[in-house]
Order: sequence, then C-alpha cells, then structure tokens
Amino acid sequence: MRSSGFVLLHKPAGVTSFQALFPLKKIFKTKRIGHAGTLDLRASGLIIAGVERATRLLPYIESADKVYTFRLHLGFLTDTLEWDGELIEQGKPISIGEADLESILPSFRGLIQQVPPNYSAIKIKGVRASDLSLQGKEFELKSRSVSIYDLKIIGKCEPPENASGEIFASFELECHCSKGTYIRSLCRDIGDALGTFGCVSHICRTQIGSITLSEAVLPENLLESSIISPERILPYPVLTLSKEQAGMIRNGNWVPWKTPVENLSEENHVFVKNDMGEIVSLCRFEPGRVIPKFFIGQEE
Repeated sequence: MRSSGFVLLHKPAGVTSFQALFPLKKIFKTKRIGHAGTLDLRASGLIIAGVERATRLLPYIESADKVYTFRLHLGFLTDTLEWDGELIEQGKPISIGEADLESILPSFRGLIQQVPPNYSAIKIKGVRASDLSLQGKEFELKSRSVSIYDLKIIGKCEPPENASGEIFASFELECHCSKGTYIRSLCRDIGDALGTFGCVSHICRTQIGSITLSEAVLPENLLESSIISPERILPYPVLTLSKEQAGMIRNGNWVPWKTPVENLSEENHVFVKNDMGEIVSLCRFEPGRVIPKFFIGQEE
C-alpha cells in the first residue's frame, strides 16, 4: 500500500521548490507529489509537501498565514528586489537608524495594498511575470490587498558581500502575514517610506499556520517514516466511524451522525477515521449527517 500524507520539508537556499521535492518522489516511489506555497530560489525554510491523495488537501493549506525572517538592505534598487539583482537605481547617501525604521513600521501592519514583484509567478494572460521580465517586455502588475499581522525588527545585521549597490543600513526583521504577501515587495516599499530604496536577502519561512520550521527535515535526511497524517496539519475535528460507516464514506455515500461536533471550521470540514484509526476521507458535517468530499486514505 502506498502512503498518503504530508512531509514537512526544510528547503535550503539555492534550489527551487520543485527541485526540493525530488527526494520525496524517490523515497515514496510516486510522481504524485505537490506542495503548498512556493519559495523563491534564494529563499529557505518550511515547505509542506503532500504525498499521493493528500495532495488534494494542499489548497486548504495554501490559505494559511505565514511567518518569515529576512534581511532588509537599504540604499539601492534591483530588478529582482534582491540584493544581487541587476542594479536599477542607487539612492543618495542618508543615515538610517533602527529608530527611523521602527517609526514607519506601523504603516505596514494591518491590511495594506502591495504591488507584487515583476519577477514573480503571477500570470499575465497565461504567461508568468518573471518570464515576461526576462524577455524584456513591459507590463504593469496591479496592487493587491494583503494582511500583515505583525512586523518587527530583530536587530541590525551585516550587509552581504558583493551587493549590487551601496548599502546604507541592513536590518533583520520578522513578518507574520497572509497568503500572497511578497517579502521582496515589502522591502521595496519600506525603503520607499524611508526616502530611499530597499531590497532583500536571506528570506526564510519559519512557520505555516501552526507548523514551524523546527519540525521540518532537510531533503537529504528524509525517510519514509517522515510522512505524517493530515490531521497534524489541518486542525479539523476527527470522527471515528465503524467499519461499515467508513466503507459507505469511501464509496461516496453520507452517513448519519447524531453527536454534536465541536470546533468546526467555517467550511464545516471534518476528517473521518475507520475503526483501525486510519484517516479515510475529508468530509463536510451537516446536522445529522457526514458527507464525503474526497477519499484520502492509503492507496491499495
């Protein structure tokens, strides 16, 4: 039987999110692997990967909020908004201290408007913005609403070597934000608010929902036992069914359920287990019955 579940992966910088999944395909002997939320090539951190039928649950994880640490470098602007991109503009020398940065951060907390980077996976008429940028084509991305739940300074840090321009100041920050937030754009906008330019380095995603990077494993340390059950990731109530009821759910039929269910999500999602304690399906609870959405048990 093929395992179905999630793997908490620590993506190192320098590999794409797609490349980071290669060891999973080898270990679990399947091509049915996906992940919830791409990290930039130079970024590191937590990726939640789905194996086999658990890939159907990935859209429910993508909407979770995220936490990132990153380094903000002030003084110049690049095409990619990263410290080593092609230099576009160098700012006039100014002195920027931690107090100056702290004074403008409140304007970036809460619901804000943000224009994504031109080098991003956002599609324009079916073509990625990053591909259009590489082709030298001009286009304009619209601003989007994103939520910054918390944004704080960790401290000052050393500027990276061989930066594309002169750096006036470098800081390490932590950001707790909603899906769709671009840390590169955030650094650009912070620089603008300080009267200069901003770019980024060392982006690290440290948390997705309640799952932290400390729980993840590096690709080279992955084992078949690294797989975890869906209810560890998605906080839905879990109902245990009889063998007969589990069989009905697996066949796409609803089953009666008279016991109240607490802590329901807005979508009324629940996981159901069979009498062996194995996750069978993601379901929707309605008063008096449990209705299957799709099967996520082990492949036979």
